Amino acid sequence: MNSLGVVEISEARANEVRITEDMLVVGLADGRVLSVPLLWYPRLWYATPEERANVVLLGEGTILHWPDLDEDLSVTGLLLGKKSGESPESLQRWLDGRKHSDKHPPAERES
Repeated sequence: MNSLGVVEISEARANEVRITEDMLVVGLADGRVLSVPLLWYPRLWYATPEERANVVLLGEGTILHWPDLDEDLSVTGLLLGKKSGESPESLQRWLDGRKHSDKHPPAERES
């Protein structure tokens, strides 16, 4: 609180991002660590490890951007528990457009 009794609120900012086999883990500048299920974000779920690793922090850490996946997530949205808003049809078009690689087929990933 400042001397006028006004509370200063700052937007949460990421300073670290990592993805485990089933979780998106975001380290915040204030020391908190946020973990959310990877299944909430299908493009990350179906991505290769290389695509997942190519994440860029934008807006001083307020936005997570995966250029290879055309995926953007806000730290605020993660904190609010917002899942992907992508429609099943859009996701299917994206999946159909991807080049086939050595990644696991969807049926194996869901187990």
